[in-house]
Amino acid sequence: MSHPRHIAMIMDGNGRWAKARLLPRIAGHQQGLESVRAVISSCVKYDIPYLTLFAFSSENWRRPQSEINFLLGIMLRSLRNEIKSLHENKVCLKIIGDRSAFSDELKEAVLDAEKLTQNNTKLQLNIAFNYGGRWDIVKAARTFSEQAVRGEIDPANITESLFQTQLSLGDCPEPDFLIRTSGEYRISNFLLWQFAYTELYFTDTYWPDFREIQFEEALQAYAVRQRRFGRTDEQLEKPENPGSESMEHNIHA
Repeated sequence: MSHPRHIAMIMDGNGRWAKARLLPRIAGHQQGLESVRAVISSCVKYDIPYLTLFAFSSENWRRPQSEINFLLGIMLRSLRNEIKSLHENKVCLKIIGDRSAFSDELKEAVLDAEKLTQNNTKLQLNIAFNYGGRWDIVKAARTFSEQAVRGEIDPANITESLFQTQLSLGDCPEPDFLIRTSGEYRISNFLLWQFAYTELYFTDTYWPDFREIQFEEALQAYAVRQRRFGRTDEQLEKPENPGSESMEHNIHA
């Protein structure tokens, strides 16, 4: 069974999971940490080298302040309590998103965790926190605009592949597979550029109930997908397709 090289996940349904059990919303977020651990372990088990989790969007600041404070606290505690285990399992951690809104304490914890795990190669775990796809694209456009003003780059030389280097996941292949839990059918401003050719998978399972068995079901669904990248079925069926490798490489470079 062919596995994706890079999986992105929108971890949705924590609040509804808690509401269905007459629990406060924060209980859903707490239980969701078990699902995060299960998915990371599954990626390591199946030799999937890249995993990107959408933990906190730039729109989540609209939520009740008590919930925001709890999510920020979970992030800080997770960085401190989970990082040793991640490091022992050869996981490289990277936080993507706008860090300007982080407290000094959270910024320091992020830098410490990234520094400790930076040379690990078993799995690159990207946590999108205070992240938005539009923010990501605008940030890259601003970088190139500033370079052009300084005369460091000719705008005519800005290609898609060059532009991508300034995105938050510029050092990763684009996601092959997006999994979203809780029965919602949106990508919610997540990795807008990177999802150009990503296979999408939606499950009704709430995130706190998502474990290895649900992960395996998603992988089985991915295995039967036919990824064309603009080509026809007939082209894909040929034993050898000159240029196809280079095309796919360019898409995922």
